[in-house]
Amino acid sequence: MSFVDIWKQHDFAEIGRVIQRKTATDVRGALGRVGTDLGLEDLAALLSPAAAPFLEEMAQLSHRRTVERFGRTMQLYAPMYLTNICANVCTYCGFSATNRIPRKVLDDAEILAEADVLQRHGFDHLLLVTGESRRYGVTYFRNALRLLRPRFSSLSIEVQPLEEAEYAALTTDGLSSVLVYQETYDAGVYARYHLKGPKTDMSYRLGTPDRLGRAGVKKIGLGALYGLSDWRAESWFVGLHLCYLEKRHWRTRYSISFPRLRPHQGSEIDITPFGERELVQSACAFRLFSQEVELALSTRESAAFRSHAVGLGFTSMSAGSRTNPGGYAGEIESLKQFDIDDSRSPAEVSALLRSRGYDPVWKDWDSAYDGNDIRTSLRDEAQTIRG
Repeated sequence: MSFVDIWKQHDFAEIGRVIQRKTATDVRGALGRVGTDLGLEDLAALLSPAAAPFLEEMAQLSHRRTVERFGRTMQLYAPMYLTNICANVCTYCGFSATNRIPRKVLDDAEILAEADVLQRHGFDHLLLVTGESRRYGVTYFRNALRLLRPRFSSLSIEVQPLEEAEYAALTTDGLSSVLVYQETYDAGVYARYHLKGPKTDMSYRLGTPDRLGRAGVKKIGLGALYGLSDWRAESWFVGLHLCYLEKRHWRTRYSISFPRLRPHQGSEIDITPFGERELVQSACAFRLFSQEVELALSTRESAAFRSHAVGLGFTSMSAGSRTNPGGYAGEIESLKQFDIDDSRSPAEVSALLRSRGYDPVWKDWDSAYDGNDIRTSLRDEAQTIRG
C-alpha cells in the first residue's frame, strides 16, 4: 500500500475536527508518554487548541530531547537558486509561470561564482533550488551536482518531482538529500492554488517520497506550506506521512520544515492564520512525537524569532539566504521566489549560536558517508578534464 492509498483513507476536514475535540486530559496523557512511542492520536493532542496552555512545558521537553539526541549543535546551510523558470501556475509563488518577471538560468561559470561566495562564508552543505520545468531537468541537475560536489561535502535539491530512476542517477553524481514539500494535504485547497502545469497532479507529488526511498536517497525533507489551509490538520498529515515513511523506508533519514507564506510577486491570496506561536507549537509537537526527525527553520522567519527559537528543537537553519538565481554573486535582475525576513549574514548567525552555547556545523555529513569518496573522484575527474 502506497502513501497515496493511506492519504485517501483520511478526510482532511474530519482530521481537523478530531484535533479540535482533544482535551487537556489528552494533552497530559501525551506529555506523560514522551520518551515512548507516541501515536498519531498523541500528535493530534499536542497540535490541538487544548495544548496551548502547555506550550512552555512542551518547549522545555522539546529542548531536552533535542540536546539528548543531537547535542548543542545547529547545522547551517544555504539555498542556491539555479533557475526561476517554472511551468506551473501556483497563485502563492513568485516563480509562477504567469508572473511577467525576469527569468534566469545559471550557467556553469555563474554556478561556480555562487559557490565561491558561499564557500567564503564557510558553507560545506548546499541546497540547490529551481523552479519546476522539464526544460531544465535531470541533465541540468546532474551537471550542477558534478560541478559542485568536489567543493562541498553534501548537496541537497529542492526541484520538481522526478522518477525513481532519475533520483537514483542523481545519487551517483553526489546527491545527498531531497526536499519535496507537499504544500498542502488538503485536496480542495491544493486544486484551488495549483491552477496549471505538472504540479496540478497532487497524487504524483504525494508519491514522490516513496520514489525517493526506493531510489536510496539518504535523507528526505517533508513539510507543508503553512497559510494555505488549517495548520493543525496539515501538521497531522505531515506526521502521518513521516510515520509511513519511517516504517517503509527505514534506512532513510527525515527532516521537517515549517515554511510560512511570505510576500511574493503576483496577486495576493487569502492566508489561513499561522503565527509564530503556532509555529512553535507545531515544531515542539514534532520533536515530542519523534526524537529522530530533524527540524529546519528558514530565513522566512524574523531574526528576533529565530534567535529565540534556537533551543526549541530545531536542528538546522539557513543563513544569509538569497532566493533568486545568482543572488550571492550580485545578480539583481532575476526574480526572488519570496522575500526573506532574517537578513543577517552567516557570520552573524554563527555568532548568535555560539553566544547561546551552540556549535554551528557547516555541513550535513562528510562525503565519506556516501559509501565511496564521490567528492575526491569528481575532483580528480575535473582536474583531468582541465588537463
